[in-house]
Amino acid sequence: MYRRILVPIDGSHTANRGLVEAIKIAKDQKAALRLLHVVDQAALVRYPEATLYGTDLPKALEKQGQEILAKAETMVRKQGLKVDTTFHRKLVRVADVIIQQAKKWPADIIVLGTHGSRGVDRLVMGSDAELVVRASPVPVLL
Repeated sequence: MYRRILVPIDGSHTANRGLVEAIKIAKDQKAALRLLHVVDQAALVRYPEATLYGTDLPKALEKQGQEILAKAETMVRKQGLKVDTTFHRKLVRVADVIIQQAKKWPADIIVLGTHGSRGVDRLVMGSDAELVVRASPVPVLL
């Protein structure tokens, strides 16, 4: 039985598909969801040119993340499920934050959308989903 389902979301199509599946599982299992959004501040270090366009990129990413969480929370609440949200700004890998949350909350399962990075992108940046699967203390549904 799953009582606590951790759902990392980033607003992408695959993350939204993961959320839809997590909702189905939560309804079946009468489980609570925790929605997690992580602002990948390490990306700002990897791509400093992104700040050249006159916007406060960290602030814009934070605002966008809060909006993503609010929209997803509304979606879950409309289904009559228990839900809470958590937001993180970290200069560490996103996968590390997901694992920390899974342990701290504690989650029974993680439902995670994956982008399917391949080739050089995967070698250089790694796959957060793959890192979560390797290090997760609980089952992971991709």
